[in-house]
Amino acid sequence: MKYMLLIYASTTDEPECSVSDWQDYEKAMRDAGVLVSGHSLQDLVTATIVQVDADGRRTVTDGPFGESREVLGGYDVIDVGSLDEALDWAARCPGSRDGKVVVRPIADFGN
Repeated sequence: MKYMLLIYASTTDEPECSVSDWQDYEKAMRDAGVLVSGHSLQDLVTATIVQVDADGRRTVTDGPFGESREVLGGYDVIDVGSLDEALDWAARCPGSRDGKVVVRPIADFGN
């Protein structure tokens, strides 16, 4: 089953993990054959919000946004046999030390 690991980082604390920690984690996922895809996101100030109102008018707003103590920093999609395995990979993620990792099953609509 596929799970998305949403990696949230603190905006107030200095990261405890190094680039090497992230590289080792990605290598471990690749070596285990569970990594489907994953990406880091650029800084929050590069984000853009699109909203469409009831009349179909589009509003585009540039970041940064209201104060937040955490920000979505990236994600990994993994393919593992169970939620327990997904939770194990989330716990190994360097981001779980600096922030938190939200584990969400990916919906399968038979496509």
